[in-house]
Amino acid sequence: MDALEYFQVESPEIVGAEYYQKIIGIVLQDLDLIKIISRLHVFVDPRVPIFVAVGVIKKLPSVVRVRDTGSVKIEDHKAVISISDETYLAPLLSVLQERYGKERVEQPDRFTIIITSKESIDNDLEEMVVADPSIGIYSDLVYALQYAAPEGFKVRRQFVSKDLFWYVASEDTLDDEMVTNLVKEKFALMGVSYDL
Repeated sequence: MDALEYFQVESPEIVGAEYYQKIIGIVLQDLDLIKIISRLHVFVDPRVPIFVAVGVIKKLPSVVRVRDTGSVKIEDHKAVISISDETYLAPLLSVLQERYGKERVEQPDRFTIIITSKESIDNDLEEMVVADPSIGIYSDLVYALQYAAPEGFKVRRQFVSKDLFWYVASEDTLDDEMVTNLVKEKFALMGVSYDL
């Protein structure tokens, strides 16, 4: 867990806190979320019962554009993309087929995509968005927190933005004021000011 600037699990049960620290660390590693979270504070109190996780997100990867996958050469009604990074090849093909039509997008080999069009191909092809990696990251983050929360804690509230997140779960109804106060309090322990 060295990649996090701050990671603390707080609980009145010391042994339980140690286990949660290990479990959460494994879940974050398995979902490759350690690289996007800089600070995480978790509070678990089985007597209440309540589970609160608050955190700070590092700068997320930016959107992937056609230019990020390879070089583009445009000649009026034809464009050739020479693939240098295959990571986003499937989404690239989908985006191109959606824009130009499936019949006008060919892939003669693994590293080449050819687009033919009746109209001239825009010079902004290189700037076309292929994928947004942050979309999957947000859903993975919520999944990780759901997985880490104690079993049976089905009443939940959550919030994820580009730089902060929080997740509160319980077996009981969650009072708005209690959620607000707990989230603010746990962010404050990390030195982060947060208003709901």
